[in-house]
Amino acid sequence: MLKVAKFGGTSVADSLQIEKIKSIVEADDDRRYIVVSAPGKRFEKDSKVTDLFYLFKNNLDANLPSDQIWGIIRDRFIAEEIALGNSGIIGKELDIIKQKIEDGETIDYIVSRGEYLNAVLIAKYLGFDFVDAKDLIVLSDSGRPDIKASIENLKKELKSHERAVIPGFYGTDKNGKIKTFSRGGSDITGALVAATVDADIYENWTDVSGFLMADPRIIENPKKISKITYKELRELSYMGAKVLHEEAIFPAKQANIPINIRNTNDPADGGTLITSDVDDTKEEYIIKGIAGSKDFTDITIYKEGLSTERGFVRKLAEIMEDFDITLEHIPNGIDTISAVLKNELVDGRLDEILERIQSVLSPDQIEADEDLAIIATVGHGMSYRPGTAAKLFSALARNDINIRMIDQGSSELNIIVGVKASDFEKAIEAIYREFVK
Repeated sequence: MLKVAKFGGTSVADSLQIEKIKSIVEADDDRRYIVVSAPGKRFEKDSKVTDLFYLFKNNLDANLPSDQIWGIIRDRFIAEEIALGNSGIIGKELDIIKQKIEDGETIDYIVSRGEYLNAVLIAKYLGFDFVDAKDLIVLSDSGRPDIKASIENLKKELKSHERAVIPGFYGTDKNGKIKTFSRGGSDITGALVAATVDADIYENWTDVSGFLMADPRIIENPKKISKITYKELRELSYMGAKVLHEEAIFPAKQANIPINIRNTNDPADGGTLITSDVDDTKEEYIIKGIAGSKDFTDITIYKEGLSTERGFVRKLAEIMEDFDITLEHIPNGIDTISAVLKNELVDGRLDEILERIQSVLSPDQIEADEDLAIIATVGHGMSYRPGTAAKLFSALARNDINIRMIDQGSSELNIIVGVKASDFEKAIEAIYREFVK
């Protein structure tokens, strides 16, 4: 049995949390490869170390006072080092980093130093080898991993390390410069390491005991999901359920490695297990979870004979591509089609987009709604239970919630509805009550 364990920002926030990591690692000899994030918040009004590095760089570029910020970063790492019974390593590393920053190192280099320093510190504390992600994890200019190249590099390096700590969140670009993932990218590093060493399980340790069936800010004490498939997780993650970076699923799924979401503060809890298949006929609930988000725009296009007009959808997609906008959903009828877009991508250009649609597609009518919320109800179990969609729609109707959009794939893995943003929380409550309580 071989396990890869990734510990997130709250799990490595201070020396007390790192001591918990040591207990977890030493409790299971199979935990041989450890991936760590930068220190997160220790308390509500605290700052994440990565944010402090951003602030330091911004102040430096703007010729604003930055020594105090650097002092906070330095003191935090030195204090952790001393509390863990080490000394002398981190101070020298910080001096080198500061000099490189002053010499003009890139922003990606700067904000990746939280992971780097934490990995150096934790490797020393655990008695593991430190293996730098630099030159091993390969990223594109947009920060997406080259899975094949990364695994090849990691395989060559890790075969000489029986136990190792690897910093998450960064690698290098094609020019050999430090490049970072998007936020939460340490999850991807962990998945790549797991695929490389052919781990039996990839443990992702955080501050929650797995996935919940709904957002606890909306539903009081929602049920925990004990088992979920990769596909179900992708749907929930895409719609806003953020415990695991959605791109971390691919390397693990391709290698058929289960992912186990665990709680550093409650290691006895089994968390959520993510696998290729789950026997939904034995599940307690029809649905697996509910997730969603506000701030969408729905552009509905009416045109007689639309369904027989060749290339209509392609032209619509090309218009959105010209504006660098992703089509989130495209529900359609015989003479209508809707384009659901994220407001942040529309970015105040709605009139311009509508003008382009009118010019290129010559619709009979266009309507735009900038006040849309999208909710996904997810679960393989829905395909085994006739009438699931009817139950969902009835639950919303009983609560006086008007459905503005419906989108359901043929796989019956999810049912997506659009509602007024002001009905978002009420709609999630109604769906949860219908299927869970």
